[in-house]
Amino acid sequence: MLKEVKYLIFLIIILIFFFFIGKYYISDVNKKKSYRSKNNIDQKIKIFSEDLPILENDTFDIIEYVEKNNKKKKKFFFWELINKDD
Repeated sequence: MLKEVKYLIFLIIILIFFFFIGKYYISDVNKKKSYRSKNNIDQKIKIFSEDLPILENDTFDIIEYVEKNNKKKKKFFFWELINKDD
């Protein structure tokens, strides 16, 4: 009997918790605060993006190509390697 009462109290506390969270999330106060914070972030991004310096491109001719000597490489065939008894 005491165990069932304890579970009932836990269930009521959890339901009250979710009720208050849902009530706050749907409230107009929360919607206004979230809209204002999103608006402030957009304004801050615009302000900071105007002050960003433009960097010059310094990657011109950074890759050096090396010519390889075309030496003959020994070709290995998989089946020949397996069949070899060396």
